[in-house]
Amino acid sequence: MKIRRTVIAILSMFAFASVIPGAANAASHKAESKKHSHSRSVKAEKPAKATKSAKASSTREATTSKHARGRKEASLARAESKGRKMSYREVQTPHRAAADVDGDGNPLLQSAAFMIADQATGNVILEKNSDAVLPIASITKLMTAMVVLDARLSLTDTITVTSDDVDTLRNSSSHVPVGTELAREDMLRLALMSSENRASSALARNYPGGYQAFVAAMNRKAVSLGLRDTRFSDATGLNSANVSSARDLVKMVSAASRYPLIREFSTTANYVVHLNGRPRQFNNTNALVSSPDWQIGVSKTGFINESGKCLVMQAWLLNKPMIIVLLDSFGRFTRVADAQRVKRWLESAAVQQKLALHSRGPAT
Repeated sequence: MKIRRTVIAILSMFAFASVIPGAANAASHKAESKKHSHSRSVKAEKPAKATKSAKASSTREATTSKHARGRKEASLARAESKGRKMSYREVQTPHRAAADVDGDGNPLLQSAAFMIADQATGNVILEKNSDAVLPIASITKLMTAMVVLDARLSLTDTITVTSDDVDTLRNSSSHVPVGTELAREDMLRLALMSSENRASSALARNYPGGYQAFVAAMNRKAVSLGLRDTRFSDATGLNSANVSSARDLVKMVSAASRYPLIREFSTTANYVVHLNGRPRQFNNTNALVSSPDWQIGVSKTGFINESGKCLVMQAWLLNKPMIIVLLDSFGRFTRVADAQRVKRWLESAAVQQKLALHSRGPAT
């Protein structure tokens, strides 16, 4: 017994001696990693500061944008105080399904507010800040299209773009010159597909009762659809007073999907019209409508400084109609990248669920 105890004691001493260098090396590596990480973070902050200084020379519109951004952040804060900052609904197994997911297996989306819902059941699959009331920019044009079609006006009537349709609020450019004459149908297509503001304005001006009557009809339509957070001040979305929430926009996109012409026009990849006798091709503002990997039923993009980049879609994923609402994305491609992340996440979740069911065997 004494020999056995002695052998055990010697082995314990060797084991202890081998652990200490390993622990020391691990601590050294950890400290070195923190040092490099801090160095990288310092370097990453420099371009951000440079960008801020570059934006210091803003104009009156930038000042307006700053106040609107403050209102938007306050709205996001209110939504977060309700406990909706990251209230994800689980639709997959706990295991990580894709690279763009967090530790809980949820997709890492960069949009400030979003909601993804199953249109058939109404179930919310994913949401963040879904009750925040934000500017929606040209997402407005989906409501514009619904009001035009509800009025049952002749789509073959010729509408003329006038100086009243020129954007004097933001001085945005347009490919539709003053004096252009197009059928109401073509104006509607350009408004939905290419987000042409002058086309939207001309449609509203040629509504019975005029432009203000049209805006009033937009707000009545919002009430009839149960959109409690939605208000409209113009037909284009250039006015930052056009606001809604991701939750409301799920309902609005679902309603728009019931109009065959909205489905067709909003997902047309490109279209040629004759402007003053010359053919000109207009393209869809959402590149995903041309992707063979997507089956999109309704699409609309939006952007003004106050709203950030926005994207709403009805798309078929997992053989189901899904509504995707992405608001206030930062960066030119972020909203499209977020949509791709949602698609990969859902598809990976479906694969995992099938594998899990198969491994358990049939239910008894």
